[in-house]
Amino acid sequence: MQISQVLRHKGREVATIDGGESVRSALAILAEKGIGAIVVSADGQRIDGIISERDVARGLHDHGAGLLAEPVASVMTAQVHTCSPNASVHELAQTMTDHRVRHVPVVDGGVLVGIVSIGDVVKARLDELEEERKHMVEYIQTT
Repeated sequence: MQISQVLRHKGREVATIDGGESVRSALAILAEKGIGAIVVSADGQRIDGIISERDVARGLHDHGAGLLAEPVASVMTAQVHTCSPNASVHELAQTMTDHRVRHVPVVDGGVLVGIVSIGDVVKARLDELEEERKHMVEYIQTT
C-alpha cells in the first residue's frame, strides 16, 4: 500500500504553525485538534520544522514554564524526515523505526500535501493483513 492511499482514507489536512508563534499557541492547536505534532511552516507549503508533544515536554524540562512564551522555532525539530505519496507503508514504517519519529510529513514536488502518524501506518498495515487473510480464506475454501 502506498502513502497516497493512506492519505486518501484519512485526508490531507495538515495543522501548521508559523515558527514565530508561541509554544503556548502550538499547545492550544495540539489540544484543540487532538493531534501529536504540528508542521512548522511560514506559508503552509514549505516545511521549516515540526513540533511535537515530545519536543514541548523536553523543552519544559530543560527551560521551565517560561518556554510557553518562547517562539515555536526555539523548540521545534528542524531536521524533518519526510516521505513522498509514492512511498510504501512498509518503507515509511522502516523510516519511523530507524529515526524514532512518530509523525512524517508527506511532500510532493517540495510542497506539503499531508502528514502520516505511526497510528496511520499501523492501521494501514492491519488493513493489509486483514485483506490478505480474506484472500487466504477464500483460496482455501475454493480448493
